[in-house]
Amino acid sequence: MKMYDVTGAIFEGMAVYKDKPEKQPKMNPKTTGEVTETQLEMNVHTGTHIDAPRHMLMDGETFESISLDKLVGACQVLDLTGVENGISKADLKRFHIQKDDFILLKTKNSFDEEFNFDFVYLTEDGANYLAELGIRGVGTDALGIERSQENHPTHKALFAGEIIIVEGLRLKEVQQGDYFMVAAPLKLIGTDAAPARVLLFDELNF
Repeated sequence: MKMYDVTGAIFEGMAVYKDKPEKQPKMNPKTTGEVTETQLEMNVHTGTHIDAPRHMLMDGETFESISLDKLVGACQVLDLTGVENGISKADLKRFHIQKDDFILLKTKNSFDEEFNFDFVYLTEDGANYLAELGIRGVGTDALGIERSQENHPTHKALFAGEIIIVEGLRLKEVQQGDYFMVAAPLKLIGTDAAPARVLLFDELNF
């Protein structure tokens, strides 16, 4: 059994959404005698993270509403590295996606070390298609699942379908196929997202 850690590392100077300085994590180590403790300041959308509905919906539920049971189980990695711009319904219909699936979108984003303003994203019609299918969740290797879309229709379509959104995955070393996923977010209450450690295993039964 092989394990893939598809989590982006968190460090000062890392790639952050739109290269905004205010989104950079800050680490402030303090040493007293022989004891060192580091104060960490960061946005809850830093690196690999899971969005809660509150992120885009003012009356949406906060992070504790997402059941851990939905973040552990079978998933599919879909190879969409040939897509140049947005992942559409037509792109997704090439795959055998079914109700309650959890899909991870592997794109050219996984090969970017810096933030790419032209990152591959999920289009509104692609999101609507996934909502119609009734999937459990979708993960992307971009730091956002949509790119400069007015009123954020991709997020809203997914949240309306109660679909979990994972952003910031690193799928460069992972081939298309079926995996067992463990996505373990920080146990935050009252927030619009939480950073997560996401692991994939190449055996579905263990």
